[in-house]
Amino acid sequence: MPLSPLRRAALVMLSLAAFLLVVFTPAAPRAAEGTGLPLPRFASLRADQVNLRTGPGVQYPVDWVYQRQNLPVEIIAEYRTWRKIRDWQSTQGWVHQGMLSGKRTMIAIGKQRTLRQKPDAKSTAVARIEAGAITSLGKCPPNGGWCKIDAGQIKGWLRKVEFWGVYRDEVIE
Repeated sequence: MPLSPLRRAALVMLSLAAFLLVVFTPAAPRAAEGTGLPLPRFASLRADQVNLRTGPGVQYPVDWVYQRQNLPVEIIAEYRTWRKIRDWQSTQGWVHQGMLSGKRTMIAIGKQRTLRQKPDAKSTAVARIEAGAITSLGKCPPNGGWCKIDAGQIKGWLRKVEFWGVYRDEVIE
């Protein structure tokens, strides 16, 4: 039985509407693609010039330019190849993952600090570290509150409360 012209027109209109709905419906936003690593976590700046942006992409303006390679930063969010970071002064913004390193570093905070030979406040002083100095972070044993610091040829122990770049209860082997 042939379709009436009215039914045929209605069927064509319905098919066209369905086609347009499929073609022009915006895709659902994709979930942020991350590394699956825990958040927050510490990292450091890979280069001596790193742009901090207001959003996750080159289309966002540069808010700040870091000029300290190995500066410790805390990664607090991920979006595709971009990482939202926070520095030791609580400045936040987005950097490309290629500008970050998994190398653990620390920055001395407050005032001049004393590196000790052993993880004990009464241990022999090895060196003094100025506030703002950046060094490599070694092991941080459990239940100690101290971490081993590697400042080139000088190695020693520093209390966690005297620097930024490790969590209070974090253990690093």
